[in-house]
This record gives sequence, structure tokens and C-alpha cells, in this order.
Amino acid sequence: MIECVVDGGALLGECPVWSDREQVLYWVDIDGRAVHRYDPSNGEDHARSTPGRPGSFALTRTEGRLLLAMEHRLGWFDWPSGEFTHWLDLEPAGTGNRLNDGRCDPAGRFWVGSMHEDTRAGRSTGLLHRVDPDGTAAVVRGAIGVSNGLAFDDHRMFFADSPRRTVWTFDFDVATGEATGERVFFEFDGLPGKPDGACLDADGCYWIACVYGWAVARVTPAGTVDRLIELPVEKPTMPAFGGPARNVLFVTSIGSGGSMGSAPDQPLAGGLFAIDAGVTGVPEPEYAGDPP
Repeated sequence: MIECVVDGGALLGECPVWSDREQVLYWVDIDGRAVHRYDPSNGEDHARSTPGRPGSFALTRTEGRLLLAMEHRLGWFDWPSGEFTHWLDLEPAGTGNRLNDGRCDPAGRFWVGSMHEDTRAGRSTGLLHRVDPDGTAAVVRGAIGVSNGLAFDDHRMFFADSPRRTVWTFDFDVATGEATGERVFFEFDGLPGKPDGACLDADGCYWIACVYGWAVARVTPAGTVDRLIELPVEKPTMPAFGGPARNVLFVTSIGSGGSMGSAPDQPLAGGLFAIDAGVTGVPEPEYAGDPP
């Protein structure tokens, strides 16, 4: 069953993340410059404005406090007050890049990639950053078109570059944060659209949004697509497992009117969807650093 639980008309919905602490789903509207908080217990979705385009975020050990990647910088976003406090510049301002897909690894490091804001220009100026709990930041990959598809478990890391229609996997060392042994996990040949945001389920399978392809796909650890769930919107952007039992697959999407707007004949575009996928997800790691 597929249900549109928030018909919010987000301009560019992204980065759904379930908080086990709060039993709510946070997500962002990049072009709408807002952080959303959806509570499935009562069906209410509320939004707080941000002073820039929020690409992604991480939960922290402080309830209601997010580590927010916005434009070229990181900062702390306090949900109760809606205040944003600048913390760290990851890239220079004015380059045309903005931060995009990001999440924490199992040790609580925050990984976030960037992209050139005009995707039609075909530039590969994006970088992949790793931010340790002490605030030390390192660039671990360059020459990226649109950084997407980040996911981790205790021994693997996944990463996608949307224009190249490819997802890579790496051997991941949780203790050091090193990702080595890069190899192609799978390519989108035979799949609709392009790779966007992703997550893992409890069986170790990789779920990825097929943006421009009206679907989300599940890929087995062997790199074989074993499920394709069609959606009523052309541009789903990222899946995430949530709900009290983590058995609901939430999916964000792109609406009309933004920088990557969907056609206006899709009334549910920009909505947040909930899918009974028949499997469960894994807990989302929190950033291990201490916000102010």
C-alpha cells in the first residue's frame, strides 16, 4: 500500500530521517528553505524556515537539535525555536556549489556531498566531505556531478553520482572512517530515471529513489534489483524507514515550481509518501559530536 501522508507540495523534498528518540520523521524542502517534522501518531506535519537551502542533516544526541548542511556550511538547527547557529564552512561561498545528500556513519561521523546548483550545466565540481565528531573535516572525493546515495553499515559504504547513473560500494572501516576498495555496485541500465537518495534495510538490501523514474528500487547485497515499487510521482528523491517498528518506508519527492520542478499535472508531486514495504529498516546513527 502507498499513501501520501503529507500533501505538502514541497518544491524539493529530500532527506527523510526517522528519529527513534522522538518518534517523528524530519525531512527538508531544499528550494522551499524549510525543515519539516512529521508525526505519524497524529498525522501532523510542521515546518520551520531556514536562512538558506538545507540539503541534508543529521540527528544529534540532543532531542530537537539537528546538524544541518545548508548551502556551503554546517550549523545547528534547533527545532523548538527554529534558530540556526553557524558552525563550520565546508566550501567557499560563491562557487555555485551547494551541499546535498548527507548522513552519519555508524560511528557518528557526518558525511555530506555537494553539487553544482545548476544541474543543466553538466559540471562535476561536487565534493564529498567527512566531518568527524571533533569538527575535523576532510574532502574524501572530488569531481562529483550530483552527490547522492550515501548509506552505511558496519562494513560497507555506498555512494552515487546521479548524472553518471552509477552506485559504488566501498569496504568501510568503522574505527577509522576509511572507505577503500571502490567498485561499481550497480548501474542504472535497465532501471528508470537516475539514482538519488538511499537507505538500507535490516536484510542489508539497498533502497534507492529513481528520480525521473516514478519508482524506488531495492538492490540485494549482490547488486541485483529484486523489487521496483512504482509511485504516483515522477521525481521521488529519497527513502527512509520509520515508524515505531521501522517498518514504514517514507519517500520524499519533488514538486512543481522549484529548480527541478515536476510537471504540473502531478497533484501529489512534492508530497511525502508512506509505503508498506514488508521489511524493516535499521536505526539512523546520530552525530557523535556535541552541539552547543
